Amino acid sequence: MAQHPVRRRGLVGRIPSPGFETFGGIFGFIYTFLTGNVLMALANAPLVLCLALVADPLAAWPFFLALSVTIPPSLASLFASFQALNDDGAATKPVASFLRGYRRGFRRAAPLGLAAVAVLLFLGMDLAIVQPMPAGAVLVPVIVVASAVALSVAVMALAGVVLLPTAGLKSLLKASLYLSVQRWYLSLAMLVLLGIIAAAALLQPVLGVALAPAPLLFVVWSNASYAYSAALRST
Repeated sequence: MAQHPVRRRGLVGRIPSPGFETFGGIFGFIYTFLTGNVLMALANAPLVLCLALVADPLAAWPFFLALSVTIPPSLASLFASFQALNDDGAATKPVASFLRGYRRGFRRAAPLGLAAVAVLLFLGMDLAIVQPMPAGAVLVPVIVVASAVALSVAVMALAGVVLLPTAGLKSLLKASLYLSVQRWYLSLAMLVLLGIIAAAALLQPVLGVALAPAPLLFVVWSNASYAYSAALRST
């Protein structure tokens, strides 16, 4: 009978307890996510403000799509924060990483954003024109798929801005198109997550932007990083 407490203590001693590094890593993720949401909101303040003020943003979608031109540079900066989190762990400084990523990646991320917005605006206008036409049943799915591919390629290219800092825009776009098609399941997951972020921002602009983007975008970043690393390993 007297041996049971000793045995219990022995079992407890074998169970690994979370150490400082574990808690530091968890805090690093939470801190990076919260800071990333705030910095994304500040970098896209005109878009967030207009979403909060306009009652029906979908009715003025071309205007809001034009305002979203600020998103790509800030998204690349957030990806840079995630990269720093992966490299530095609990020692990461998300504000400094975000600002450094914005400064370094703006020259390539901004043209990518302009091109993506222009393509999506063109396809959106085409969709509005052909939808009531008799050929709409054929053309609408084609335009929707083209828009999904354009968005996937743009986000993948923004991840490449961080992962491949010396690559040119043309090379990034080619690689992004290839990876978006080859890893179509990752592209589909990316579109679902981006759709959730967009829905949250439309329904509750302030609360949605404050809570939703960074954790979901971290999954997008992780998938893009995996696609690039797998492609580089296979070459």
